[in-house]
Amino acid sequence: MSSMLAIANQKGGVGKTTTAINLAASLHVTRNSVLLVDIDPQGNATMGCGVAKNALGKSICDCLMAEASLDEALVREVNGGFDLLPANGDLVAAELWLKERSDMHGRLRELLNPVRGSYDFILIDCPPSLNVLTVNALTAADGLVIPMQCEYYALEGLSALVETVEAIRASFNPRLKIEGIVRTMYDPRTRLTAEVNKQLVEFFGKAVYRTVVPRNVRLAEAPSFGKPAIIHDRRSRGSTAYLALAGELLRRHDENEKSGKNGKR
Repeated sequence: MSSMLAIANQKGGVGKTTTAINLAASLHVTRNSVLLVDIDPQGNATMGCGVAKNALGKSICDCLMAEASLDEALVREVNGGFDLLPANGDLVAAELWLKERSDMHGRLRELLNPVRGSYDFILIDCPPSLNVLTVNALTAADGLVIPMQCEYYALEGLSALVETVEAIRASFNPRLKIEGIVRTMYDPRTRLTAEVNKQLVEFFGKAVYRTVVPRNVRLAEAPSFGKPAIIHDRRSRGSTAYLALAGELLRRHDENEKSGKNGKR
């Protein structure tokens, strides 16, 4: 059964795009078909996959505005082996266009639903803000993966994001759930990390992934080479962490499917 996951956090610099790219690559390595959707006008996920965002013929902007088909914009088998729906600064125009439509929140869902059967996972890399593009992603998605650092302001931002999820669930997408919270740039040596980590687990429980992503030079430098870390340096700590995260995500999905089937009997 295919799964569509938004990767979002309105706080910038938490490893959101790094998580999107490396989780996509790790899921592909574990023999899953994956589409990564870049819905951030900065186009960082596009560049991080080795695709020149300023040289795109067609992009997600054209698809959202019904000026191109999804197939025309797709970039097949980027660095990492998965497919990419790329983005660049033109996406700002689509954002303005969406705000004038009565169905502004459901346009991305309408665009992606026809290709769900072609992929095991569709990952959506969202902008670092709760704008109409992020709301489109959350309206389309089955679940939300939240990358966050263990710091004070991250907890405050997480509360706002949870409120947004509840609002979208009530108004546009009742199936939306928090798939998981992944702790990024993790440094277990600091007291603040320990304190925030404790609060996070107490409040969200099993929603917090056991896997943590450490600060890692190879992980940080991989985007400048246009590659996921698993391609740049497979043996790095960052690569190992995202492979472990993919494995944990897949196990959760298997458990949920089994419990769902058992519940139907």
